[in-house]
Amino acid sequence: MIMKLSDLPIGGDVPAADADEQAASDEQDRSHGGLAALTLGAVGVVYGDIGTSPIYALREALKPAALDGLERSEVMGIISVLIWVIIIIVTIKYVTVLLRADNHGEGGVLSLYTLARLAIGRRSIPLLLLGISGAALFFGDAAITPAISVLSAVEGLELITPAFATFVLPLTLGILVALFLVQRHGTATISSAFGPITAVWFLVLGGTGIVQTIANPYVLLAFDPRYAVSFLIEEGPIAFTVLGAIFLAVTGAEALYADLGHFGRKPISLAWYGLVFPSLLLNYLGQGALVLSHPEAISDPFFLMVPKWALPELVALATAATVIAAQAVITGAYSMTRAAIQLGFLPRLNILHTSESQSGQIYIPSMNWMLFFGVIWLVLSFRSSDALASAYGIAVTGTMIVTTALAIVLAHRAWGRSLWLVLPVVAPLALLELVFLFSNLLKLPDGGYVPVTLATMLGIVMWTWWRGTQLVLAREGKQKVDMDGFAHSIAHSASIQRVDGTAFFLTADSSAVPQALLHNLKHNRVLHDQNVMLTIETLRVPRASEAERVEYSRIDEHFARVKVRFGFMETPNLTRALGHARRAGLKFDVMSSSFFLGRRKMILGQRHGVGRLLDRLYISLSRFAADPSEFYHLPRDRVVELGARTTV
Repeated sequence: MIMKLSDLPIGGDVPAADADEQAASDEQDRSHGGLAALTLGAVGVVYGDIGTSPIYALREALKPAALDGLERSEVMGIISVLIWVIIIIVTIKYVTVLLRADNHGEGGVLSLYTLARLAIGRRSIPLLLLGISGAALFFGDAAITPAISVLSAVEGLELITPAFATFVLPLTLGILVALFLVQRHGTATISSAFGPITAVWFLVLGGTGIVQTIANPYVLLAFDPRYAVSFLIEEGPIAFTVLGAIFLAVTGAEALYADLGHFGRKPISLAWYGLVFPSLLLNYLGQGALVLSHPEAISDPFFLMVPKWALPELVALATAATVIAAQAVITGAYSMTRAAIQLGFLPRLNILHTSESQSGQIYIPSMNWMLFFGVIWLVLSFRSSDALASAYGIAVTGTMIVTTALAIVLAHRAWGRSLWLVLPVVAPLALLELVFLFSNLLKLPDGGYVPVTLATMLGIVMWTWWRGTQLVLAREGKQKVDMDGFAHSIAHSASIQRVDGTAFFLTADSSAVPQALLHNLKHNRVLHDQNVMLTIETLRVPRASEAERVEYSRIDEHFARVKVRFGFMETPNLTRALGHARRAGLKFDVMSSSFFLGRRKMILGQRHGVGRLLDRLYISLSRFAADPSEFYHLPRDRVVELGARTTV
């Protein structure tokens, strides 16, 4: 029986290197780059998504209020709501609180899930469903972000001259096709420019905002929360609709937490307070000031903030910024996919490394092309950023609610805070996010069904894979043969021929005899002189330390156990990890060793109804699992595969 990391019971961007080597590499990178370089990098990667929101967020928020004519008080109210939403959700929730809830330096919804899972100390189906929901919603959002970001930027061409309108869609598609094609070659070269370009983008956001704000400083009164409260009370249903659009201004907030492991809390915080936060506020204030002075600018207040002669440069810079934002989302999708595989939510997928020096640079072909077709379909179906805005926001809101729920569990069970203290603090935030969710649900008929459908499908896939894996492990556990008893019974058997060398048998349970060993003994009637039961464990931490990487123990002179551990943000590399086994006392020669893998053939069982449908889906998914010898980085010429039939 082959042990798969995705078969493990449930217990960020760092793959194939050993944990200690990776930690040293990361520390070296940080010391070389320094705080300033990390902060600049955070500007480019972490804030690319939220940094492009000013292109369309305020425009979409003003439209519902303008249906019956736009009043001055409505503009001020919307700007005030927008400012305070950024302060409460981004500054307080993410920058101030969640950046401190790190899982050994890693962040994101799956890291938070593993922390909460560790805190309660047992398997919890509600918690598991929260983790799956958060990951699924993230993927739903990842398909929309590149589409709306690039499309909204290229649409600025129409303001230069209406003749460019026919080129918007082809140019958008061309940019997106090029972006996804370049992924397989890695982004190490172009990523070095992400920080400087995005920093210039934020400076332009702030600068254009200052010019308009000086022209109409009355807009600064929007910092008074009474404008926001008055708007929400007086406008009623219109305000509820506006909230769904205002949420577009914080759609990149989840990246703050997800990219914690790449840059660290301090650089992300410095980038936010030092550049991103003031630039965003100034730009939204500037757009509001422009609309107050020139109500006709509501059609596209972002691009109309600059004189016509500067439009080509702004459109070019906006396009570059949105491409960077899209790249950050794609990279985040790769990281989320790898974590989901390691935690048992998805089958094995091929993970390729695109850089010899930066281990965080990975490429997952299947995820890349799934996103590609999804993004292209969205652009061709909706054809404008206005239409796509109706589909945007639901998935992000759902992810934020999942994050808040997991944070409550963490604060109560891991930090020892009483629920009577936690709930009063978190309840207002949770209520605000629920209001945003219900407001965004109004978008369902106009395109909001797209991310909901994508997230639902992916959630079903992840739940099916986890459920099926647990059922298979439980069934095989009932049929297992005790390893210690087996070793003792054949210790002095004269009927078994022994050959020189070492045989490694990958197994999920080292206390049971692997099916591959039994099949080899039954059909070939031989055993190697040394037989090692090799078990791979996924820890509920991002990376395993050197001390916990390998555990070695002998059963007798011919049998031994080796347990190799990887963090959930690592790509398992057994070839390297076995070097630790040598240091732990295992003696073997790679050239005289063989790795035995059990290839499962899934057979449909006798369940009926929904269970049978899920079993069929699990069997179908198992056929897409990557070759285990490639996934575990085994020497290809030393691998032997033996088949086994397993009933689901």
